[in-house]
Amino acid sequence: MRKKILDFYKQTSLYTDLGLYKDFCKNLTDNIDELCILQRKQIIHPVAFKDPNIRKEKQCFWGDMRKVPVSRLNYEDDLFPTALSMISELLRKDSNYTENRKAENKIHITCRGEAIFLAATLKAKGYSARVRSGFAPYIKEDGIFYDHWITEYFNPLKNRWVLVDADEHCPDYEMGFDLNDIPREKFLFGAEAYLGMRNNKYKTNEIYYASDPATLGLKASLRGLFYDFHSLMNDEIIFLHLPKYIQDKNFELTEEEYKELDKLATLMLDPDKNFDKLVHIWNNEPKYRIMSGALN
Repeated sequence: MRKKILDFYKQTSLYTDLGLYKDFCKNLTDNIDELCILQRKQIIHPVAFKDPNIRKEKQCFWGDMRKVPVSRLNYEDDLFPTALSMISELLRKDSNYTENRKAENKIHITCRGEAIFLAATLKAKGYSARVRSGFAPYIKEDGIFYDHWITEYFNPLKNRWVLVDADEHCPDYEMGFDLNDIPREKFLFGAEAYLGMRNNKYKTNEIYYASDPATLGLKASLRGLFYDFHSLMNDEIIFLHLPKYIQDKNFELTEEEYKELDKLATLMLDPDKNFDKLVHIWNNEPKYRIMSGALN
């Protein structure tokens, strides 16, 4: 692995920089499994609130759910889009950063936040780390690839990149593989999903992005493609962000535009081998970086 690439992924972005909390996170456990479980215990995934029975639970994985104020039964990704905002809010609510955090003192973020939080902590510890966006068939056993974000870090002992899913730690079912070293065939990266849709490898209803309303097929894969491209460039954009030219066209692109993205996606299949080419595109294709959003 080239030093240039490893150094790049040791850098922080506005999403992964921990500011004055860097040393705090640096001094957390170095055991990756313990680190993921500790982080997972600070967070309630908002999907839990969709089940009225879980909201009435006195004792469950997330703690006493009855204590969570009804005003907070919602997604908080837009309140805490950065690792700094996450750790700051957690310590504001309870300075004891342990697995015993009460449900009412947890934050409610999705897999994107989990992936960014873990990447930020690993960077603070001196690792090369990056967030990856794509689709995971292991979330539910129904043959559908659901949108998902995980973390990838370079393990110097194994001399390779390792995929880790902090969001799925402590599940109530057995995955059948190690969440601390996910086999690459278990995760469908954004570029793989996009090219798979372009080549008719996947059906429209097999690629699912939980937007509102849900995005399926090629449109869903475009989300995964750009979220992963931006993450590979240390720019872990939020769910509201997409290239404006794609949003303005409601995902209906010309064949020429699709062919441009075919080339980008092909390079992303091996982001380290094609690192310089991807950086060149990043620096020279402004339409991929001009984002839509709540105000744009």
